[in-house]
Amino acid sequence: MNANLPLTGLRVIDYSHFLAGPYVGRCLAALGAEVIKVERPTTGDAGRQHAWFIGDHSGYFLQQNMGKKGVCVNLKTARGRELLQRLVDSADVFVENYRPGALDKLGLGYRELAERNPRLVYCSISAYGHTGPDSHRAGFGLIAEAKSGIMQMVGTPGDAPPLLRIALGDLYTGAHAVAAINAALLGRERSGRGQHIDMALYDSLISMHEYAVQCYTLSGGTELPVQTGHDLPTSTLYGVFRAADGDLVIAAQVDDAWKRLAALVEGSGGPAGLAADTRFHSAAGRNAHRAELVPIVRDWAAHRPVAQLLAMLDEVDVPCAKVQRIDEVLADPQVRARGMLVEQQHPVLGSIRLPNLPFRFSDCDTTITQVAPELGQHNAEVAASLGFSAAEIAAMQADGSLYSTEPRHD
Repeated sequence: MNANLPLTGLRVIDYSHFLAGPYVGRCLAALGAEVIKVERPTTGDAGRQHAWFIGDHSGYFLQQNMGKKGVCVNLKTARGRELLQRLVDSADVFVENYRPGALDKLGLGYRELAERNPRLVYCSISAYGHTGPDSHRAGFGLIAEAKSGIMQMVGTPGDAPPLLRIALGDLYTGAHAVAAINAALLGRERSGRGQHIDMALYDSLISMHEYAVQCYTLSGGTELPVQTGHDLPTSTLYGVFRAADGDLVIAAQVDDAWKRLAALVEGSGGPAGLAADTRFHSAAGRNAHRAELVPIVRDWAAHRPVAQLLAMLDEVDVPCAKVQRIDEVLADPQVRARGMLVEQQHPVLGSIRLPNLPFRFSDCDTTITQVAPELGQHNAEVAASLGFSAAEIAAMQADGSLYSTEPRHD
């Protein structure tokens, strides 16, 4: 392990499943923490049953749980409960993403764990948080995306909103949780005590509104953002344009960029006088006349291939990009140069490639090379670190307090 990683020496208990919680654990592992994923016997994290599968291994699980140690503990046995209690006593951080109150029934709620370990930073992630009238309700990212108003603003006017196809609520909440955990750890250095962090998917997505909320509140409730399709009426010209062989985005909403684009369009077959038309020289003017302006650019783009358009736009320094498929993303030299794909050697699957995290530090490398654990893979190692003898560990394995699966060979 890179000794310069900022969280080296910290122990994190990842008692979470599916996505938001495991993502937090993955980030903390990349930053140097020893992350111990705790799973239940026989099935483990529900993410293990989530596609995409290679053999009987879930890529979903492999991606979000890389870099962690795995233990599988039966909390129905006295030995299993004792092991988990010792594990919590040794921990700096506890991460969970169950419905509020669920872990209280297991003796794993914040108050009980904080009594045992006052320095513990306990991070809860749920759909609605631990307070408020909806706190008891179950939810996923899809629910938060719908309720937050984000989904209502995307798509083509008149059509039902599309699915976002990325786990925006889970990952945005997870990223905030990582920041909050690190802040709590820093605060602990002064106070000597940990605290409870209560993260909600719904809260996180509401906080993400950089425009819609203030648009409504500052207009006295008269302006409601609506679906706009392929461009933004308040940021002309900024949107998606169809070319002869694909799609691209153009961001010429800034005055100088628009003037360069207008000169390019006019000089390559567009309407004469477009660049000199002062109606379009300000943001307010472009927005007011977007019904005239946007079709001009759409027609200009429609008869040229994407590669030609990108070259022309780059030449005059107008921000642009092709709308890429995933295979094109993975072949992108910029992606490769930034190390945004991590290649790992899995003992069963061989070489696997997964998305990297975006952390970049001057003095350390946060790329995780350790693959996600098999169910209960590190039972003996973790138990031994807690002071259990070899005989005690063997007894826990024999009575089912510790559960593991043999490595699978496809």
